This record gives sequence, structure tokens and C-alpha cells, in this order.
Amino acid sequence: MDIKTQIEQLRTELHRCNYQYYVLNQPEISDYEFDQKLRLLQDLEQQHPEQYDPNSPTQRVGSDLNHEFQQVVHKRPMLSLANTYNKEEVREWYERVTDGLQGASFQVCCEMKFDGLSISLHYEQGRLVRAVTRGDGVQGDDVTENIKTIRTIPLVLPTESNYPTEFEIRGEVLMPWESFEALNREREAAEEPLFANPRNAASGTLKSKNSAVVAQRKLDAYLYYLLGEDIPGESHYENLQIAKTWGFKVAPQMKLVSTLQEIYDYIDYWDTERKNLPVATDGIVLKVNSLAQQRSLGMTAKSPRWAIAYKFMAERQSTILREVTFQVGRTGAITPVANMDPVQLSGTIVRRATLNNEDFIRNLDLHIGDHVFVEKGGEIIPKIVDVDLDARDENLGPRVEFISRCPECGTPLVRYEGEAAHYCPNETSCPPQLKGRIEHFISRKAMNIDSLGPETIAEYFRRGFVKDPADLYEIRRDQISGARGQKDKSASKILQGIQESTKVPFERVLYALGIRFVGEIAAKSLARNFKSVDNLAKASLEDLLQVNGIGQVIAQSVQTWFQNPQNQWFVERLRSYGVQMELSEDSLSQHTDRLAGQSIVISGVFAHHSRDEYKALIEQHGGKNVGSISAKTSFVLAGENMGPAKLEKAQKLGIRIVTEDEFLGMIEG
Repeated sequence: MDIKTQIEQLRTELHRCNYQYYVLNQPEISDYEFDQKLRLLQDLEQQHPEQYDPNSPTQRVGSDLNHEFQQVVHKRPMLSLANTYNKEEVREWYERVTDGLQGASFQVCCEMKFDGLSISLHYEQGRLVRAVTRGDGVQGDDVTENIKTIRTIPLVLPTESNYPTEFEIRGEVLMPWESFEALNREREAAEEPLFANPRNAASGTLKSKNSAVVAQRKLDAYLYYLLGEDIPGESHYENLQIAKTWGFKVAPQMKLVSTLQEIYDYIDYWDTERKNLPVATDGIVLKVNSLAQQRSLGMTAKSPRWAIAYKFMAERQSTILREVTFQVGRTGAITPVANMDPVQLSGTIVRRATLNNEDFIRNLDLHIGDHVFVEKGGEIIPKIVDVDLDARDENLGPRVEFISRCPECGTPLVRYEGEAAHYCPNETSCPPQLKGRIEHFISRKAMNIDSLGPETIAEYFRRGFVKDPADLYEIRRDQISGARGQKDKSASKILQGIQESTKVPFERVLYALGIRFVGEIAAKSLARNFKSVDNLAKASLEDLLQVNGIGQVIAQSVQTWFQNPQNQWFVERLRSYGVQMELSEDSLSQHTDRLAGQSIVISGVFAHHSRDEYKALIEQHGGKNVGSISAKTSFVLAGENMGPAKLEKAQKLGIRIVTEDEFLGMIEG
């Protein structure tokens, strides 16, 4: 492979990894692998300057921009830090600092590198006025309303504190281990994808469009850098200690040191002790303490010369694969699970690890009896990352093959185009799918029958009087009140909850039906477009594909579901019990076609309604919400402080700018 091709391939791969990590919050490789690839690219570009590209991953900071939010340009760029995984490179950095300061003595502030989402908090007159994510380092997302839900971030500073008129303080938004594990338990019970680690969970939460969700998830924040024209101290450590007196949460693990050996001692101590912290960490940050010396050392294009991040290697252990079992989820998705000899990893005993899908197993060339490497690192979910091929011997067992039939009901499995997972298509009689279908039906976002739970459903299913969700409406008191009526109070609550569910609006009923690939948002779009279950059942593939957000896979799944006679009978049974099978008159009366066929971009801060409320109004009146401006955009609904980039693009393309009051006039007719 020639150098140009190698460089281009590395750039393409790293751009994709940046997108997976910062935008989708779904990293496909470890931090260590990413940094190694980035370093290789940096070396190749230095050796071959003729291959320079201003858009190379080496020339910019990765982006976590989410265009659902208003973008704000940073007053001071938020640069990333140079990374290292070994002490030798820490020594080289220390020597470069020594040379840069011409031998002058200096102190280094050692800090924990918390694994969360970087945030910049702006205060004026002692009040929080703006919170912005790092984004691409030049501009980030305004997440002020969500940040306000984090109780450790002060909204108003004490009046007796002597703080500057204007300043910026940066830090990391984190999800503590306790909150993370509770959140994943909830998602597992709902058969929703689990967050891989607290960093992804924190990022996904902070980018939520519902600040109430953010508040429920109990995020935390540690602040680590004070900036401004009139900050009080002459050193980094001093400023953070002063900021602590203003009410900011500053990590107590910070330590000032004066020698390279003291830095090594700090690294060695926290390499082990960090596992006892309540939040995830992935390394150590070293900063020259004196602000004057920081200014003297200066910056490179991407990172400051006066700081470096030492990252811990993810903890990895070797164990033996004994068996692979296969689990069936609510949607019929088949999950392969590795059963291994127990091994201690990040303080817990691990016996099982996910194997993802058939492609993952095939790529590892996995055999029973293989010595496998299991990793956890910052992740709570153990995963097999490699096979020790050198440890294979004549006692090696058979190659792991993905099953072809459902382990529960024996139905041949299918793999849909574009999907990595295999599915059991037997939705109507495969036991785990039947139980999962009922659990989904009663869940909070569906019918919200909170008086029932998975254990109760499992008992009813075992006893045989609830085989599908419609059976819930036929439950008799004597079936659930106990032989002597000792459960009469809970029986009354359950029966009342079931009866109350008949008032749940059609959009949620459609989601509750459990049609494969039809999530909460897709169900809402389908309900608003077709108005009733009868219209939806008769819709052609072309009709379905006309709905915003409905692609080929969802459209075919909906059509197949309604063509099944058992599902048709299921819908009729629910209807007979009074479950809502069409939009209510009140809901219909609020829907118009005043914005039909129009693609609308929202930008800015609004006075009368929130951005989410305006998006709902656009859909209610037949319009389509889009995230970015193009020639197909009908108009921009603009509030105060519309993003400058969006304004410039709209003007360039001749897109109409509509004010808040003008828009309300449009939908009111």
C-alpha cells in the first residue's frame, strides 16, 4: 500500500471514529486504539508534508455538536490535551517544559482525568448565564437549561464572595457509578440498548431535549479550570481553591508536586485507588501550575504545551471460554453470551460477557476452550476483545457457530437487511417474546400500568391466564387476590391500573403494540399521519414511506405486522375492551395542514414556548422539523440569538426568516 493511500485510509477511519464517539456516543474502538492510530497518522504526515490536509483528524478537535441545540462560539477555544500511555513520554514532556522555561523551577498540578463530557460555564455578576459543551473546540452546544438541573453546579454565587464580574469555569459533567448502574438496570428491564459506560450515559443525558430526564438521572460535575480577564490568583491551583469558596465542586484529589518522581508516585497511587472513586476516571492530567509560565510555554495548534494527559490502560484479564449460550429478547433479537471461568476485573467477578452478534464471533474465530481477553476499563459491561492464539493446543474445542434456530421455540432465525442481529420471527408463540411483549405493553412510555411488573407478569404467564397483553383486560379478581383474599388490596390496584390504561392516547397504544422497529417517535409520527389503527392497517408501502422518519425497514415491518391474522385479532380484542384505537376528537381538532409540505428549521431562544413545544406545534400543523438549512428548507423559525452560521447560510440561500410572533400567527390562521 502506498503512503498516500495509507494516510487517506487512516483519515477516513479516524473521522468515522470521531463521529461514533462524539456525535453518536457509540465508540467502536477503545481510546487506546484511537490514540495509536492518530499518532501513526501524525507521524506519517510529518514524514510526508506534501500530504498535508487542513481537514485531517490531526488538525482539529473531535466534535460532539448536536444540531438540536443552539450553537455558541467559545470566547476562548477549548483545546484538547496531548495524550500518553507511558511514563517515558511523561518524562519527555517534563523535559520539554524544563527546556521551555530555560531551567527555571516550576510546580506541576496533578489532577484526576474524569471520564465525562467537557463543559464551559459562563458567569456574569455572580449568575450562571450560559453553559456550552466543548463541541469542536471553536463552538459548542448551548445546554444551559439541562445544566441547571445538576445540583452541584451553582446557579447564583454567594454575594459575599469576591468573584470577578465576568469569568468562565470549565469542568466535566459526569454520571456517578451508582446512577449509571441504576439507569442501565432500568434500560435492561425495558430491553433498551445499554449505555456502554458513564461517559456515554452522561453525554446522552446532557443532550436530552427534556430537562426533566436530565434531572432524574442525577448527573454530577467537577470543575478544573478558571479563565477570565480578572481572575484572582497567579496560579492554577490557587484559582481552583478560590473557586471552591465560591461554591464550585473541585476534585479533592488535586496535588501540587515539584519533581518527576512525585508525578510518578501520583500516577502509581491513583492507578489502583481510582477504582474506589464514585465516578469514572481514565487517567491523570498534569498542568504547569504558574499562569505566567503557562503563557510563556504557549500552545500548539491543537493543545497547550504546558499540560499533558496520562491515560490508564483499560484493565484486561485472560480467562477460558467454556460455553456460548443464546438469549432471546422481547423483539426476538438473539444475543450470544460467553460463559467463562470466573475472573476478577475492576473489582468485580466476571463470568459472562456479551459477544454481540454472528459477525463479531466470526471475526474473532472463537473456539470453545479458547483463552480470551476480557476488558472492562471504564465500561460496566464486560466484553471479549481478543483471543490468545498462542495459547491454543490440541485440547481446543469446536469453533463457535451461531445458531440457526430459536433456542426457545425452534423457529428458523432471520437476519434483516442492514441488521447485524438475528431474530426469531415467531412473535406470536415464542415464550420470551410473549412475556417481553406484555412487559413492553405495560411499561411507562406505553400503557403505563405501573401496578404490574415483570415478576408479576412472569407469574401470570406461568399460571397460564395471561398469554398476550389483551388477556390483561380479562383478569378476574379471584385469579389474583390469593386463595383467601390476602392480596385483595393489591388486586384492586392492579385492576384499577388496567382499567385506567384504556384512557391512554392512541399514539402510545400504537407504541405499546410492540411492532418490531416501531419506537416511541415512529409510533407518534404514524399515529399523527394515519389518525387511526384502521387507516394504518390499510396503508400501502408507499403511503408509509411518505411519513417523516419512516424508512423501508419500519414500513415493511408495519405492513407485515398488520397482515398477520393473529395481530388483527389482537387489535380487535383491545378495541373491544375500550383501548383507544384512533386519535381523540380533541387531538384531531388541534391538527391542521397549515404547514403541510413545509420543512422548517428552528434556531435561537424563544419567549412564548420552548423549542420542543415549537417542534410539536410544527408537527401538529403538518410541517416537518429538520436540523440543518438547505435549499429545500421552507423557512427558519428564529428566536433571539439565532446561530450566526445558520443565519449566514439562510441569507446565502435566500431562505425566509420567520419570527416567533409571525409563526404563531401562521398556525393560528
